[in-house]
Formats: sequence, structure tokens, C-alpha cells
Amino acid sequence: MNALAEPVTYRAGLPGSARGEIGRAVDADPVTTEVIRHGLNMAADAIKRTLIRTSMSPIIYEVLDFAAVLYDRQIRLLAQAPSLPMFMGTMSFCIEAAVAEVGGEEALEPGDIILMNNPYRTGSHPQDAAVVMPVFLPEGELVGYAAIKAHWLDIGAKQSYCTDTTDVFQEGMIFPGVKLYSRGELVPDILKMAVANSRLPRFIEGDVNAEVAGVRAGAAQLTRVIQRYGLERFNNSIERMYDHGEAIVRSYLASLPDGRYLGHGEMDDDGITTEPIPFTVTVEIDGSNVRIDFTDSPPANRGPVNCPIATTVSAARVIITMLAGGGQAPNEGHFRPIEVIARPGSMFHCISPAPCFLYGWPAMQATEVILNALAEAAPNAVCACSGGDLCSGAWYGFRERTGEYWYDGSPHPVGQGASIHGDGQSARMHHVESATRFTALEVAEAKNPWIMDRCELATDSGGPGKFRGGLGQDMSFRFLEDAFMIATIERTKNAPWGLAGGLPGRPNSGELRLPDGTVRPIAKATALPLPKGSIFTFHCGGGGGFGPPSERDVESVLADVQDGYITEDQARLHYKHAFSQHPLTSSEAPPLAVPVSLE
Repeated sequence: MNALAEPVTYRAGLPGSARGEIGRAVDADPVTTEVIRHGLNMAADAIKRTLIRTSMSPIIYEVLDFAAVLYDRQIRLLAQAPSLPMFMGTMSFCIEAAVAEVGGEEALEPGDIILMNNPYRTGSHPQDAAVVMPVFLPEGELVGYAAIKAHWLDIGAKQSYCTDTTDVFQEGMIFPGVKLYSRGELVPDILKMAVANSRLPRFIEGDVNAEVAGVRAGAAQLTRVIQRYGLERFNNSIERMYDHGEAIVRSYLASLPDGRYLGHGEMDDDGITTEPIPFTVTVEIDGSNVRIDFTDSPPANRGPVNCPIATTVSAARVIITMLAGGGQAPNEGHFRPIEVIARPGSMFHCISPAPCFLYGWPAMQATEVILNALAEAAPNAVCACSGGDLCSGAWYGFRERTGEYWYDGSPHPVGQGASIHGDGQSARMHHVESATRFTALEVAEAKNPWIMDRCELATDSGGPGKFRGGLGQDMSFRFLEDAFMIATIERTKNAPWGLAGGLPGRPNSGELRLPDGTVRPIAKATALPLPKGSIFTFHCGGGGGFGPPSERDVESVLADVQDGYITEDQARLHYKHAFSQHPLTSSEAPPLAVPVSLE
């Protein structure tokens, strides 16, 4: 298939009679349903906590770059622990593909655990490896699945992280869906293959074992919940739980005006060329249904900024449920009103062998574009654009003293867009990673040959408006040994937009200062040399403003200047009205923030 293939429509899964009996929501007691819902959320949290406590890699136990989920027998989401939101809508694809690859439901046995990292089925690059465990009651009946998708530091790609791959075979070893455990016994050859194809074998083995421990903990807790209430009562309650989640989202969507709205986005480039990549997403509101249409997107790119359909679907589900989900932990019912359309062979439905290492970057932009489209319908319902990126980086090399290979990486926070409710939050993770964090400095500096010279809010980075965009952050890393870097910085060419008269925020950028004083701008780069003494700075973008700057409260303007969030020059340029009542002089303006030195 290619980019001219007919569009395909994706909806939340409905029960299939071939996968066993389902419950009757009308027979469910609401109190019992709520108790079971919270019990399922705690069971998913048991997966998360087990994984954090037993994993080897900071990308898992510090950054929380994983999903920890429980699904029912019909592969419908029961619960997901707070971690990486972008994985939220992908896990049904992971489980369905993993089960199919080993021969279907009838081939599953108690104690089985399946390993799957085919990017076109999991929605991620091969480093995001999923393990799936079918859950059986002691009587032998299959009742659901516990699953984790977590980032492995290295799985045999051309580099541990990449921005310039041209096909999937450069991006890592592929496990199409194989039993890692069969009837509770390890299949050692599978683990040997994973370990042998990694530059960090000790970390991979440890993280595989942690994922196994996690899904076993989740399976035990799911079984416990079902046994406490009985399978029939449990099935009835989860049907009512799904119906309730669906009703919450439909209630929100019904409050929006019907119509067809367009959002326009643009990727900086594909990592290979410097050409920008524009795309359009159509959002159609029809009563209490929403259709997110990616049909008008370009063919798959030569470089790795292509998105498998699982993550495209997830991007739509994440942003709609963030708006409409009422702050509840999501389940399958929340997804039922959401329909996603995409063309196989396109950037948002790439197929083999299209590279997709940076799959998350177009998906991240798509969530902003969906908000931008909805702003046409209801500007007061959404926020302005955030910094729009993770401003992430990864570093690696060989330690001077031991010669040992090392590797680490992290996303970094950006400013959030303002809304009718107030100023955007400063220096927060992009909403697709809102439950994650960047590695604690003490942990990172203890493990890696660099120190952070600067970590501060960036003055004047938030977009002016009646409500100001959140500030971005400036973060400088000084390298104590020779190293290499993979930089994945997007939205450097397009400033985060404001809404309702608000102005744009600062775009993202990166800067490398070499030991000889040479300074180079950096956006996407693979295997970038960092000689000892180099300093790399992330200038993480700010959020867009909301409403005309002339309507900002005078006291808020003065407070921003006094706190160092904006300079006096910025205030005089965008908030002239504040000076007619409270004139500032240069001598009264506060000093700019002083970089923190950790020397």
C-alpha cells in the first residue's frame, strides 16, 4: 500500500462474542462499580510501582517512560497507571497484535508472557518494548491482560537514539510477537537475543525482568479483584464503568457547536532534509461524536518523523479525553465517541519499511493542531499552544577511566499555553508526557560525565496576553568527558501560537558551545560530537498567550516584572497600559535571573 490507499477508520473496540461472555451494565450496582473501578486503578498502579522499584534504567524509574495497563478479555482498557499519556491509546494495538502473533487466544496458557516491539503494531519505535501477560483465573478461564510498554535504552539500532534513519531496519531489532515465557518458564533464547543485540546488555536484562515482575503483579491484583466480587458481578460492573466513561465524554462533546474545523501544523523537517512538512487535521463535531481525520496529511517521509497508526489514534484519544474526560482515569468507554481516520502509507499511518524512530514528534504536534482546530469552534474551551516539544536529548560515549559504554537521555519541560482560566504553567512536561519527568539532577550527575551549569526559567519566553503563556526553561549541560549527543528538538521554526488575541511564545532551540568558543545552533542531530568541556543548552519554548495583552491586569504585569518573568522592555512593548498608572524606571526594574553554577 502507499499514500493513495483508501482511508481507514478506527473506533474503540466493542465486545466480540468470540472472546467470551460480557456483562450487563443494567444489572450493575453503582457503588460496587465504583469500588471495582478504584480497585482496577490500584491494580494498574501495582504494575507501575513494581516496574519502578525493579528496573535498571533511569529512563524507566526516573522519567517514567512506560505504560502500565490492564485490559479485559475483549481487549478493552480497564485501567492505566499515570505514566506516559501518549501510550494510553496504543496498548490495545499492542495486545491484539501480540496475541495474534502467537496463534490467537486459543494458543494462550497460564504463565505465558509475550514480547512484542514491532513498531507498526505497537505504535512506537522498537526501543518501546511491550510485554503482555494473559490473566487466567485458577479455574483456567481467561479474563484479561496485564501489559507494559517501556523504553529500553538500546536494542541494536544504528545508534541508541536516532534522528536520521531511512528505514525501520536501522532502528533496532524487531520481536514480532514471541513468547518470552511459556507456561511460566523462561524461553532463554529470546532473552539471549535481546541481550546480545544491545550495547547495554545488563540494563536490558534488568529491565526485561522488571517488566515481567510488573505484569505478574498486575495479573495477581486483577485476579484478586475478580475473585472478590465474582466474574459475573465484575463483568456487569465494568460494562457500567465503560458506559459512564462514555457518557462523560459525550456530555462534553455535545456542548461544542457542530461543525467541521481545520487545524494546521508543520514539522521543522524530517531529520534528513531541511524542508518543512506541513499537514492538516480535520476535526468534525457531530452531536456527541468527534471525528479526527488525518486524511489530508503527506505521504510517509524519507526520515523518521512518521507515525504508526496506533500512536495516531492515541494522540486523538489523549487530547480529547484530557479535554472531555472530567479528570477521571481513562477507560475504554472514554474512547467510544472518538473516531480516527488515516490513510495507510501516510505520515500518520506509516507502514513497513518506513522509518518511525521519531514517531512521537508528529503525534505531539497533532495534539496541538487538534486543539487549534477546536479553538475555531470554542476558543474558550482550549488553551493556546504550548512550547510544543519535549526538547529531549540523549548522550552517550565511553568512560575515560573504565572504557565502559554509557548512555542516558531525558525529555525537558516547556511553557504551557494560556487559556481563559489564567496564565499557562511554566516549565512543565508537554501534555503527551504530563505524568513523566526529567531525571533528577542528582541522579543524572552521579551516573553521567556532565554537570548542569544552568537550570532557570527563561525570562520573556511566555507569549504576552490578557493571560500570559507559561515560561520555558534554559538548561545548560557541561560535559566533563568526550561524548556524543542525539538532539531531537522540534518547533524551532514556528513559534507557539496564541489564542483570542494572545501573542506567540518563544520557540524552542538548542545551542552547542565548543571548548574553543565556537557556537552552533542545533535542532535534530545524531552522533553529534561533544568534546570535553563542551556546553549544550536547551532553550525550551514558552506557551502562547490568551487574549489581548492590553487587557492584562496591571498588577499582574508589575508582578511579572518584579518576579523576573518579563523584562521592563517587554512590559513597555506589550503592556503599555500598565505604565500610565504605575510608571517603572530602569532603576526599579529587577535584575535578570543569575544562572546557577554547580561548580
